[in-house]
Amino acid sequence: MVLPLLIGVVFVTFMLVRVGGLDPVGLLAGPTATAEEFTMIRKDLGLDQPLWKQFLIYGGQVIQGDLGESWLSNRPVLEDITTRSFISLELLFWGIGLGAAIGIPVGLRAAFKPNGRFDQVTRIISLLGFSIPTYWLGLVMLFVFFYLLGWAPPGMGRISLMVSPPQFVTGSYLIDGLIEANWEAANSALTHLILPVLCLAIVSAAPIIKQTRAIALEVIASDTVRYARACGLKIKTLRAIVFRNSATPIITFVGTEITGLVGTMSLIEYVFAWGGLGQYGLNAIVRGDFTAVQGYVLTLALFSVLIFLIVDIVVAIIEPRSQLN
Repeated sequence: MVLPLLIGVVFVTFMLVRVGGLDPVGLLAGPTATAEEFTMIRKDLGLDQPLWKQFLIYGGQVIQGDLGESWLSNRPVLEDITTRSFISLELLFWGIGLGAAIGIPVGLRAAFKPNGRFDQVTRIISLLGFSIPTYWLGLVMLFVFFYLLGWAPPGMGRISLMVSPPQFVTGSYLIDGLIEANWEAANSALTHLILPVLCLAIVSAAPIIKQTRAIALEVIASDTVRYARACGLKIKTLRAIVFRNSATPIITFVGTEITGLVGTMSLIEYVFAWGGLGQYGLNAIVRGDFTAVQGYVLTLALFSVLIFLIVDIVVAIIEPRSQLN
């Protein structure tokens, strides 16, 4: 199903960006351009061709691994996406990792004592995490921790403008600085990571807490756990049984959450001027850069397919019975 899915994504994206009402020709030509200049630019971009022919040309280029060039920056889209993907993956790895590390244990503990004080507080915090707009949370963090308290650096990228970034190894300034033993760069990268990572962790932890709690409650009410309790097994053993039987749906949900948070992460990147793939795609959408938008959406589709594939493999490893169907 991967191939028809990607073809469908390419086609839908291709059509949507062209009926969205944004005309890149006007941006490229400028307010003083003549009608002849408009016609020439439209012809250079291939926009004078019928839509079906434009799609066939673009589809042929994609098959060859060519996502075209950005109409506004004249840079290869594939090169921009590759560079910025490493930047976004760093933020996604730390943010989702911290959110899962907090959300799963909290959700499990809340499920073991339903309607208790801890469970009630947890549900309130989870509800707040659902309700707070992502961009507002990022702005409030900058206002409090940078402007009022002065504990954090300004939201102006991944490293201080006064510090030279380390040489590229993994794409993470923090890890590359540690590998290079460039402690100044590593420390600057760490301080710039804290606020956007916390913002993404809060946004991701809220649904993970809620879903983990729901999954664990369902497992606790199952015949397996009731029989284990009737046998007089220790609480520690019961918790291990609940966690083992909850692992598969929790992992599946976290995988789905990762793919959904990629779009949310674009707002965080925009607020903190992170310069990653999300900010690149958001700028391309706002400015009507059709080629960049198509490459961005196609990359997100490939990323989602890859995440679901990894989740399926992990589930097959930890739960061999899932392969019997």
